[in-house]
Formats: sequence, structure tokens, C-alpha cells
Amino acid sequence: MISSSFTAGGVGVGLRTHDSPPVTYIKPLLTPPILDHRCNNNKKSKFRSSTRRSVKAPQTQAFLLVPHPFSQSEHTAAASSSSVLGMTNCSLNTTTNHLRHVESMAVLPSGAGKIPRLNAVILGEALASEEDDLVFPSDDFARQALLPSAQKYLEMYKRSVEDPAGFWSDIASQFLWKSKWGDTVCSENFDIRNGNVYVQWFKGGITNICYNCLDRNVDSGNGDKIAFHWEGNERGFHDSLTYTQLLSQVCQVANYLRDIGVKKGDAVVIYLPMLMELPIAMLACARIGAVHSVVFAGFSADSLAQRIMDCKPKVVLTCNAVKRGSKVIHLKDIVDAALSESAKNGISVDACLTYENRSAMMRETTKWQDGRDIWWQDVVPTYSTICEVEWVDAEDPLFLLYTSGSTGKPKGVLHTTGGYMVYTATTFKYAFDYKPSDIYWCTADCGWITGHSYVTYGPLLNGATVVIYEGAPNYPDPGRCWDIVDKFKVTIFYTAPTLVRSLMRDGDAYVTRYSRKSLRVLGSVGEPINPSAWRWFFNVVGDSRCPISDTWWQTETGGFMIAPLPGAWPQKPGSATFPFFGVQPVIVDEKGVEIEGECSGYLCVKSSWPGTFRTLYGDHERYETTYFKPFPGYYFSGDGCSRDKDGYYWLTGRVDDVINVSGHRIGTAEVESALVSHPQCAEAAVVGVEHEVKGQGIYAFVTLVDGIPYSEELRRNLITTVRNQIGPFAAPDRIHWAPGLPKTRSGKIMRRILRKIASRQLDELGDTSTLADPGVVDQLIALADC
Repeated sequence: MISSSFTAGGVGVGLRTHDSPPVTYIKPLLTPPILDHRCNNNKKSKFRSSTRRSVKAPQTQAFLLVPHPFSQSEHTAAASSSSVLGMTNCSLNTTTNHLRHVESMAVLPSGAGKIPRLNAVILGEALASEEDDLVFPSDDFARQALLPSAQKYLEMYKRSVEDPAGFWSDIASQFLWKSKWGDTVCSENFDIRNGNVYVQWFKGGITNICYNCLDRNVDSGNGDKIAFHWEGNERGFHDSLTYTQLLSQVCQVANYLRDIGVKKGDAVVIYLPMLMELPIAMLACARIGAVHSVVFAGFSADSLAQRIMDCKPKVVLTCNAVKRGSKVIHLKDIVDAALSESAKNGISVDACLTYENRSAMMRETTKWQDGRDIWWQDVVPTYSTICEVEWVDAEDPLFLLYTSGSTGKPKGVLHTTGGYMVYTATTFKYAFDYKPSDIYWCTADCGWITGHSYVTYGPLLNGATVVIYEGAPNYPDPGRCWDIVDKFKVTIFYTAPTLVRSLMRDGDAYVTRYSRKSLRVLGSVGEPINPSAWRWFFNVVGDSRCPISDTWWQTETGGFMIAPLPGAWPQKPGSATFPFFGVQPVIVDEKGVEIEGECSGYLCVKSSWPGTFRTLYGDHERYETTYFKPFPGYYFSGDGCSRDKDGYYWLTGRVDDVINVSGHRIGTAEVESALVSHPQCAEAAVVGVEHEVKGQGIYAFVTLVDGIPYSEELRRNLITTVRNQIGPFAAPDRIHWAPGLPKTRSGKIMRRILRKIASRQLDELGDTSTLADPGVVDQLIALADC
């Protein structure tokens, strides 16, 4: 087996605060930039402005940021008068592949696609319109940011890829380790041709992530700081826990688990809604070295049974019911059915700890199995609030998280402790420009990776105050999110593009009736955000003053991979921008050859990062085949990606969401973005269907803005919009009117169901139990021939 090893070394501290002149002006260089355009098959910019005028692209110049005592207005004027806006010439005279985007950042961005003029949008001073393709942070924001300039990012990024051992060791040293790792910080083999694929970070280091989340904060004097604000589904139901109180409750659950025989390495399945007891249970497992497997409390009994049979837990933690919106969901009934099914297949679970959620259902009406079922409130409070920590190796497993997929056995993604801890903490800190005074709210459920990394572990490792919301984001009306923002003075708001588009559809009035003045950073997660939704999120929700951290990452990566760092560089609406520290993204063609410059292809990553997953539970062969065999030597993300001439990365969706129309490979996200740019289109989802002439045709489900009637003229206008923005080859063959789209309760569109409806395979719709509104499927079927 061949592997590469990094040895600790190097100088400097990865999280060092850099001093820099606070104000810069932009000075033209004498020579134009030299950009690599070897890949010239992407003639049209996939994410250009939706303006339909034919214009000449602005001439590119190069600029260098130079310290100068300009005022903000002079800075803005200097920027706006140029056709390009600059970042830095960081004196990185390197041509190594992993620093390719660093070289591109030495040249000022020239904009995203053909636009009539290029304006600098300074946060808080101007709206982001269809013609404003670069959004800059204000000087005030940048001065106070953890990374106040592109130059500071470049310094840290360059070290993170040239000295990963030293870079990550310096950051890891800020956490509590019972004993440190050895000289070898990272050992890995990403090339399946050289033997088994494996990754190890901080091997031999002994730590505990629960201790670092809770005890470390209490010991540092933050015990009285609020850890969780909880908001119930119904207005008026709320609660809070300080770090000291949270630690006490975690210890009680941990002691209960130990008492019933759960030990280090044992699996615990958690099937809970967004109560504070969900992250409490996760932290309790981590405290005693147990491996938690959180299952989204929207999965069916069959899906839950599959996961139980795979990981064979000692205990299942659930609650009797939850009220989401106006609907009561009987979770305990689902667990009972799942445990019955798993028992038939030889996997019995002896204990089911059940939390009584009185706001949804009283215990008297809950079905019960004596000898197995235990009420949480009856036993957990009786245990001690002190629980000894189980110290674990950095490479010991922390959690399993199953990816559902549309067919086949779910994949149990396995994350380990040390590297995940260091990576989630660091990504949270920088991607959200986290400050100790921030109030942070991520709308994700802990049943998904976002809830693991950026509701629980990442924020608590930074000592943050986190808002947890039990209910639906549009209940009792579409203004609920902003009501919660104002109630808790939320400063960082992280959500999914699907929710953004849904709230767009409901109109601005539900947003503008609330203050939202506390907000300073917004975030997007889950799928590429189309530019029009980005602009609405920025202009309306953020009042044109909050940068948007549009993050690309996956369950498998553990944390952010490509994301804007607020304050560091200008954003382009819809672009994830540049890689995080230590991440080396590459775009390859079908043969696995890296493509330089402006291009489109398959997004891969070379070399490991601390947060990467280590295997698929019980199926390492599938792990290698799925992620490392398609392009040997790389981690294959499964996503398509474009890189523009400025080095910005644009995610185009899953490659299995690419439609091949008469030889043209068209990303569904690209067509969806074009459709949603139409002012009467609120949301769109595109799938491919068989076509007797073209091989595949484009089938678009379109949700209109409220009050807009269906019409053939509008159907033609939508098709024309796509033709104008992308090309005739991308015009949808069919527009299917959709009052709503089939989404999970977390907001994920179930494209599998859309494909079956589009191809009229109505007897193969499969499991729809996780949908927020199963009735939407019948509505779509009824409109199939309209």
C-alpha cells in the first residue's frame, strides 16, 4: 500500500490575527492579466446576468490593492469607474495546480458573463440588481471581519496546502487533548490503484468532542452564556439552556446510557424532532464514546428499520409525537413499527427511551410496550449531573449518518472524532465570521449533516448561542422566520435555497413587516442557489447589507469545502466562490484529466482534509467504488462544476442530474436558474425524460408566483426565457404546472418522484412518507395533461 504522509512542522499559527491597513484603493497595473483559457468549450456563461441585451463584455484589466487613506466613497468611486474590481497580488508566483485559484485571485474579477456594465455593490449602500454581478463587503464589515481581505485568505490558504500538517496542528492545538498525536499528522491514500483508500488525521491524539463543546466553555467562564434558545412550533412555547445547564442535562443522559449497558463503540439510534433533547442526546453519546446515528424524524418506519438493522443499536431514543405546522406526527408509532420490522429480521432492540412532548401529545394516548419503553422524564432526571468523559482516539468513530438515495441500501457515512472536530469548528468560525456576541440560527434538522456540523458541533465548539426551531418555517404564516429572528436578535441566519425561493413566492411583505436589523451574515446550504434567489435573499432579507455565505459541501465532506468568507472578497450571486483552507478542488473531464482555466466538468478533490469521512459503515468496497474509483487519485464529489475566467466556482448540480439532449450535456440547475429568472416563476425543478429523437428531453415543473394564472402564453414565455439565456438546445420540451413541489420536511426536492411523474410511471412512485405535503403528488398527477 502506498500512502502519503505529512509531518508536523512549519511556522505560524493557522488562526493568527493578521494586522493590515484598513482601507485600500485600486491601482491599475501596467500589464493585462494572463488567464488560462485552454478549455474553451464553454462559450456561454452558464450563470450570466439574465439581461437579454446583447452587449460586449468589458475589457479585462489587472489591479493591485495598495494601502491608501481613501474614504469609503472614494473607494467606491474608484471601484465603480473600472471595468474590473480587484483583490490582491499576493506575490504568489507559483504555477502548482493546487494554487490555481490563488493565481486567478491575483487578478481583479471581471464579472459573471456578459453584462452591460460592471458595478461594485458595496454592502449597505446599493441594491444587487440584474446588472450588478459583484457584491463587495463594506469597509466597516471588512475591518471587523476575521479575514478582512483576500490577501489574508491567500496567506492562510497557501500555507494550508503547502504545509497542511503545520496549519491544522496549530488549529487543533487550541482544543483540549488528553494526549497529543505523534509526528505524523495525516496519512492517506486517495489513489485506489495504490491499494486500499484510507485517511487518518491526528491519529494517536486522545480527546473528546463533547468535552470540547461543553466543559471547555464552562471552564473558560462561559457557563452562564446561553447555549440554546429553543422555539416551539406554536408561538409562546420557548426555552433556553446555558452551557452549564446543557452540560448537566447531557451528563444525565450519558449516565442513563451507561447504566443500561451502552459503552464505547456501541451504536445509538436517535429519532427525535428539533427539540433540545436531540443535540443533548448526540452530545451524550459522544461523551461516553458511543456512536450516534440520527435518523431524520420524517423517515418512514421502513426507512428507520433499514438503519436499525444496519447499525444494530443498543437503544433507540425518540419522542411520542411532534406537531409540525398544524399536523401532529406520531413518531412513537413509527418507531414501534420499525422495531417490529427489525425484530422480524433478527435485530432486536431492548430499550426505547421516549420523550414526552406534551405540546403535541399526552403520554396517556401513547402506545406502550412494557419492559422496553421508558419515559425520558421518568428516568433521566434521576441521574447525576456529573459524568466522566470517555477519552477516545482522534480516529475513533463519532457518528453514522445514512444518505437515503433513491434506490438501494442507504449508505452509512462514518465520521471520526478528531479531524471532524477541528474542521467543523474552523469552517463555522470563518465562513460565518463568527463573533462571541453572535446569535446563530441554522434552520436545518439534526437528521441531516448540516444539523450535525452547523447546529450542534461547529457552533458549540466555538461557544456560540444557537437557536433551535421545532416547527415549519411558514407556520402559522410565511413571516415566522423573521419573527424568530427579531425575537432572539439573530445575527447569522443559515438556510436552504428551497426555503428562500418559497418565501420569495409569498412576497416581500412577510419579510419587511419585521425589523431584521440584528442580521449581519446570511448563509445558504443544500443546493446551488440561483442568482435571482440570491439577489432576493440579499436585497430583501438582508437589506442589501449582509454578505451571503453560499456554501458547497456534502454529508461526506463533514464541513464546508467551497464557500465565500465574509469580508475577504467580492461575491458573485450564485457562485460558491473559492475553496476553504486545505481544500484542493479540481475540475476534470470524462477521462479524469484536470482542466485548466475557464471550464466545466466533474468536481473532484485532491488530497484529504480533516473533516472527510473515513468509510461507508460495513461496506468499504462501496466507499472506494463510489467515491474514488471513477477518477483514481481524487475524491469524486458526484457534482458538476464550472469555473469562470476569474476562478470562481459555480456548482451545476449532481452529475446524475445532467441531461444529455442531442449530445448537449445540460445541468438541471442551469435550466432551473433560467426559469426562475422569469418574474412570474417562483420555483422550478427540472428532470430528464426519454425522447425518441433527442435521447433525452427536458421536463420542467414550474411553480408560479401567487395569483398568476396558468396560460399557454406564459408557458411559451418561460421556454423563450431559457432559449435566450442558455440556448435553443436547452429549451424545455414540457412545462408542467406545479402548485407545489414534493419536498421533504427539510426542504429537499424529491426529484425521484418528479422523474416518475414525468415518465408516467405512477405505479413506481415509491416511499412518499418523508414529504412535508404528500398531497402535492396527487396535485401534480392531476395537472399532468394540462
